Amino acid sequence: MQNKFAKILFSTRLTAILFIVFALAMGIGTFLDAGQDTSPTPYSRTLIYNTWWFEGIMVFFTINFIGNMFKYRLFRWKKWATLTLHLSFILIFIGAFITRYIGYEGMMPIREGATENTMLSQKTYISGFINGEYEINGVAQRLRFEKAVDFSPRLDNDFELETKYDGQEVTMSLEKYVGGAELDIVPDESGDEYLKLVEAGNGDPHNHFIKVGTIENVHNLLIALNKPTEGAVNLTYKDGEISIDSPFEGEYLQMATMSEGKLVKDSIQPLMLRSRYIIGDMQFVFPNPVTKGVFDIAERSKLLKSPSENGVVLKVSSNGETKKVNLLGGRGTNNGYTNVEVGGLDIDIKYGAKIIELPFSIKLNDFIAERYPGTENSYSSFASQVTVIDEQEGDFDYKIFMNNILDHRGYRFFQAQFDPDEKGTILSVNHDYWGTWFTYLGYFLLYFGLMAILFDKNTRFKDLESRLSKIKKKKVKSLTVLLLLASLSGFAQDGHDHTGHDHEQHATEEQQALGSEQVVEGEHTSQEAHVKVKATKTQIDSVLRANMVPKEHADLFGHMVIQDLGGRMMPLNTYASELLRKISKSDTYEGFNANQVFLSIQESPMIWYNVPIIYLKTNKDDSIRKIIGVPKDQKYVTLLDFFTDDFQYKLNPYLEEASNTQVKTGYQKEFLETNQKVNLLSNAIEGRSLKIFPIPDDANNKWISPMEFRTEGYREKIADSTYASFIDSGFNWYLYTVNEAKKKGDFKAADKFLETFNKTQHNIGGAVMLDDDKVHAEIMYNKYDIFKQLFSWYMYAGTLLFVILIIQIFKTKSKAINITVLVFKWIIVGLFVLHTAGLIVR
Repeated sequence: MQNKFAKILFSTRLTAILFIVFALAMGIGTFLDAGQDTSPTPYSRTLIYNTWWFEGIMVFFTINFIGNMFKYRLFRWKKWATLTLHLSFILIFIGAFITRYIGYEGMMPIREGATENTMLSQKTYISGFINGEYEINGVAQRLRFEKAVDFSPRLDNDFELETKYDGQEVTMSLEKYVGGAELDIVPDESGDEYLKLVEAGNGDPHNHFIKVGTIENVHNLLIALNKPTEGAVNLTYKDGEISIDSPFEGEYLQMATMSEGKLVKDSIQPLMLRSRYIIGDMQFVFPNPVTKGVFDIAERSKLLKSPSENGVVLKVSSNGETKKVNLLGGRGTNNGYTNVEVGGLDIDIKYGAKIIELPFSIKLNDFIAERYPGTENSYSSFASQVTVIDEQEGDFDYKIFMNNILDHRGYRFFQAQFDPDEKGTILSVNHDYWGTWFTYLGYFLLYFGLMAILFDKNTRFKDLESRLSKIKKKKVKSLTVLLLLASLSGFAQDGHDHTGHDHEQHATEEQQALGSEQVVEGEHTSQEAHVKVKATKTQIDSVLRANMVPKEHADLFGHMVIQDLGGRMMPLNTYASELLRKISKSDTYEGFNANQVFLSIQESPMIWYNVPIIYLKTNKDDSIRKIIGVPKDQKYVTLLDFFTDDFQYKLNPYLEEASNTQVKTGYQKEFLETNQKVNLLSNAIEGRSLKIFPIPDDANNKWISPMEFRTEGYREKIADSTYASFIDSGFNWYLYTVNEAKKKGDFKAADKFLETFNKTQHNIGGAVMLDDDKVHAEIMYNKYDIFKQLFSWYMYAGTLLFVILIIQIFKTKSKAINITVLVFKWIIVGLFVLHTAGLIVR
């Protein structure tokens, strides 16, 4: 029986099959986590990584590798390479076990000058206390309960907890889980009447509910509903209408129409629902009319959802009584307890992260953020100057920044995020000393073993190599004999006439995927009037084609250095390429390269308001297409599609909350991504992105565009009137020269302008100016785009190897396969497949 079990445990074929399952599971997990903020997600953890069968496979591999070290006598010197490979996997799996069951991690936020010795766990828990009349020595006893949970909107979540307090049973179960939730009023005729108020404190929206006939204190601003109070903002609800009487001056903005109004002091006015009111520093919105109902956990609007909190509804039962409890919380949150009385017991419950106390403290002395040249909010680096306060090992100072980790008593602190006001830091904390070192050592041995096994003469690979060499020699001999026979046969035969047939090739011009007769609308704006423009895409493209600058001169234009909005110095070719890819998901537009497109935008900006070049993703909800009013099947839209007839930006009402939320939903990311595309194209059309002129003696080495020079007061800051005039009109003269060159077919004068720009940049902006070799190197890198080409070859190679090895495993007898070779092959295949999967997801 033992021999039979050992044969199964060390079966080469079983090992291969499990390795296939293991590799596929990891590949599937990569796809499941695609586009999520964290990896792995609760979805992939629950379905794959934390399952018994996935961990069972790793346990099987560990036992298998240990057994095979003895079975194949790998402790001999000539087997050292294969032994190293086996040891590496054993260490990696042991490290994974330690990390899974012993290690933990979380986040530690600290403000400047503050000292902190606690962290918020990465895992989430449902925890709390049960209070009752049970006493010991006259002291009332509290029973603590705690259970880790890993809920996901994509799972059928389950939670059960049973405990006893003084012999009395208490059970808790999950009724529902809502991702991206809020506590809201659900209409119910048996409930009370409430008016919902949403205020934005610290950039994050918070809900308040004012019951009819009561007063609510909202950050020291009193708001009364049907309860007239001196000094409060008095709201009156009567016959379905609401009026407002404020003791303070204010203003409001109607979100739908973007029209503004004044809130007059001590004056009764109609309350404008779904409008943003501003009174002093307070901003708030009344999204809905007075609603009669009860409180419940509800999903927030997908367009405006803040995912920092999720919601659970628990059923708590004891002594024959059951009550529902609404809890808000989730990863990284530490809300207060919610109290409920059930069966004579007083129970406090909360949902969120657990507070973990550290054996030492950290004081944040200073947070330092450095920006890229010429920028305000683009950070090149950020660091935390801290003092570790440890009574056991002594105090010391340390600077935490990217790739400079604070490692102390088994805890590792990484610089993760920081507060928007740059007065606080958020450190990522990891406590997994032994798991980390076992894993690192395992990966080192894996790399070393993979290299060694390829060159060690005592391995299976060298044996296979020698066999292949023998086969090649036999093939060469056979081919020589065949050629000799063919030659002799040729002498014995008569000559033959050979005729060839010419084949005509017919090329047809491929139609573009976009509908060529799609109608786009544009609007030429000036200070006086709006002029409507209508044209088909075909007409617009024909105009662009007729006025496009030749590729040769456009490529010279692409060599000019520009400072992007993030402060990076780059060739204009790089900026134009990134711009075109970001807004259209393509390297070209109608056959024109990025240099030609960007120069055309500068020459004919009004035309580009009407060009359907902004790519929109396709999704089930099609929220953005609904808002801007385009068909669901339209992939590309124009810049003017995002504006109303009076040129109001249609996405404005949806961007504020998306921008202020730290952890963003897929919908919010889509809005921000689309808004970025609109801004990029708009900045290019308006000329804001053309930052080619250095400001003399600027402390931050800022470069500006001609538009910024004219509109942002730089004319007065630049003392050299000649250079100021050059900034103001130099690029316009260049565009005029380009236009004349297209008529004559001679671009020499335009080329000289580009040389002048280059010399000016070197003379005035030399501190950050790129030298010509770097410019040429970066443009060559852009041209050949090596990694984009490698993507497809990785995919082809990974798929081919995967298929070949599956066929080989099932066609070859088990005894003929060395398990070490098999495992090594599957490692290579797994790396190919996973790397390919990651590339596809990105």
